[in-house]
Amino acid sequence: MPRKEHDLLGEIEVPDDALWGAQTERARRNFPPTRRTLPPVLVRGFALVKKAAALASRELGLIDEQAAEALTAACDEMAGGGLNAQMVVDPLAGGAGTSLNMNVNEVLANYANQRLGKPLGSYKPVHPHDTVNLHQSTNDSFPTAARVAALWELEALEQAIVELQTALQEKECEYADTVMVGRTQLQDAVPLTAGQFFAAHAEALSRDRWRIFKSIERLKVVNLGGTAIGTGIGAPRQYIFRVIEHLRDLTGLPLSRAENPIEATSNQDAVVEADGILTALASNLLKLATDLRFLSSSPIGEIKLPPMQPGSTIMPGKVNPVIAEYAGQIAIEVIAAHQALTMAVAGGNLQLSQYFPLACWHLLDNLFLLKNAVEALSERCIRGIEVDQRQCREHLERSLSIAAALVPVVGYETAQAAVQRARRENVSLREALLAEGATDEEIDRALDPAQLLRLGD
Repeated sequence: MPRKEHDLLGEIEVPDDALWGAQTERARRNFPPTRRTLPPVLVRGFALVKKAAALASRELGLIDEQAAEALTAACDEMAGGGLNAQMVVDPLAGGAGTSLNMNVNEVLANYANQRLGKPLGSYKPVHPHDTVNLHQSTNDSFPTAARVAALWELEALEQAIVELQTALQEKECEYADTVMVGRTQLQDAVPLTAGQFFAAHAEALSRDRWRIFKSIERLKVVNLGGTAIGTGIGAPRQYIFRVIEHLRDLTGLPLSRAENPIEATSNQDAVVEADGILTALASNLLKLATDLRFLSSSPIGEIKLPPMQPGSTIMPGKVNPVIAEYAGQIAIEVIAAHQALTMAVAGGNLQLSQYFPLACWHLLDNLFLLKNAVEALSERCIRGIEVDQRQCREHLERSLSIAAALVPVVGYETAQAAVQRARRENVSLREALLAEGATDEEIDRALDPAQLLRLGD
């Protein structure tokens, strides 16, 4: 049988074995599911915020020792993922995250009391409001938990970027001497090496690593201790300073207290900035994925992507660039989601960002998706790439693009005449150059990788 609990609006039935309580149950009924799942990393961040608060309150003698011990044990259980199934509030529930905060508070309270042999719903000695949420508001605990979660995800994303950058740099070295046709506007342009192609993408990723550091600088500032609107109402002064220190120790993150907690509660532009940085990474991934698909396409075929799975249900033997396509789709999703996040933050009113749940969900989802895309590109695509040197050479020989590289060797007039002859007689540029008096040695010298790698002529 369900048990009965009560809140401001009266009694409500809660499943008998559920660790959540009345306010969580109302949220379950009020908000139709959006098919989004609560990120486990956010639950972990919330658990450590609650533990930091409990430790600071216990130090100051503001919470019963037995209750504090049971509560911190419950926080550890939640941080380890053991209570994830009890987190049932939809990530986009209304109320600026109050329902989510109460889901955390009620689950921790019931689990802690259960450890002490108390029945579910008794809330003694650990109470969702008076113990778990002591000296807190949703408006400081939720944004802080979100930032903690995002900082952890940024660390994981940075490591994934390092691996992808390393994979590209290895290809840069492996194909440093392979000359291929460079292209602009999808037309042949001038020669470059395959190594230079991979190096260009590796350099773009190095900027993404630098941008992540900038994101960390923005997100490490938290408003915990500010309570409702940042004034710290309901929280002792000593607690406000100690809770950040405990959270820093528990998370291992370089967290700092906001100098102006009212501003930090009211404005969430740092989240927009951090997510905007992620869209820069997404744009680089989409460009890389597009280039890989183009160069591996049947008409070009200058690189061979590792075959990952059959590509057609009707065309036998067909293999598609599925990893590049996956990464491209993720990049598009991240870029599009940034608009929703921006609107959610911009839509805040006065001292609170009431749409922060949407901004939080997109930030953490974008971090998760990008890490997966970067890892997939690194492990299941880039490391297995082979450059078809014969195909590169054939395209180079047929292309008129090498004329620019030959000007310093054979002169502009000879190169121009060779281009005209090649077009007129439908022969390769090498054949035309030889007919115009150039030698094989001169042509090979112009296309020497060492020559192409020089800065300028």
